[in-house]
Amino acid sequence: MIKPLTLDELYEKKLRRRPETIQGGVGQFNVFNYEDFIGPDPKPVPYSRREYYKISFLTGNTRYFYADKAVEVKNAALVFANPMVPYNWERLSDNQSGYFCVFTEEFFTNFGAIRDYPIFQPGSTPIYEVDPGDIEEINRFYLQMIEEINSDYAYKYDLIKTLVIQLIHKAIKLQPAEASLHSQSNANDRISSLFSELLERQFPIESPIQRMKLRSPNDFANNLSVHINHLNRALKATMGQTTSQLISSRIMQEARILLRHTNWQISEIGYCLGFEEPSHFISFFKKTENVTPRLYRTQ
Repeated sequence: MIKPLTLDELYEKKLRRRPETIQGGVGQFNVFNYEDFIGPDPKPVPYSRREYYKISFLTGNTRYFYADKAVEVKNAALVFANPMVPYNWERLSDNQSGYFCVFTEEFFTNFGAIRDYPIFQPGSTPIYEVDPGDIEEINRFYLQMIEEINSDYAYKYDLIKTLVIQLIHKAIKLQPAEASLHSQSNANDRISSLFSELLERQFPIESPIQRMKLRSPNDFANNLSVHINHLNRALKATMGQTTSQLISSRIMQEARILLRHTNWQISEIGYCLGFEEPSHFISFFKKTENVTPRLYRTQ
């Protein structure tokens, strides 16, 4: 499977530089005019994941591919892409124009959970056809983002976040485009995308009373309505690891964070991560880190 494209790689590939306008510190955001970014004769876009969110607005006849679906848009559409679902698009006419913004989930830290919106949920249709009467309004959202990101206003990124949220709500009020199955996508990609989304939605752990609900491979297989063997084969093919390995790796990542950045008891951390007994969590952690959770915390 093609390695997910990062924002830095996107800038380097298309601009040959990292734009000065992107936000330093926590999170990244940028906005572009499609014509300035891709030029008059763009090359085909590879079918792959990106490690960032993207909201596109394109006018013109276009066919979009995401997960195992395809949608053809005759006039204009808002398209919402997230890091969990692979996608690409194909120009079907020459007279295309529009804008897009890209950002990381961290950009919305302390501003709301961007991935909780229905347009970024697994199984949703992330493409919304736009009526001609709404095109001017949506263009204004992007033009204001461009104006703000190039301004010296001290709170411009707060204002940009508000504009992105307004754009999301505008789309939610529309009807998703009708999608059909397509053979260009590997079904394994879709299964692994939905698995990753289900796994990540359980994090971060922010309270000692918060607990993982999906903990075992069978939990995920049941939620995805697939056989556990099918899920294992799909994840092994696309991500190189089994269901158990991916779950364990993510649990260990969260365990390290909680041990470093909270003063919760070891038993509380183990409970949050789905372990019935503190001894089970200690054994699990020691098997990976070769030290106990308590010793890891003191180091």
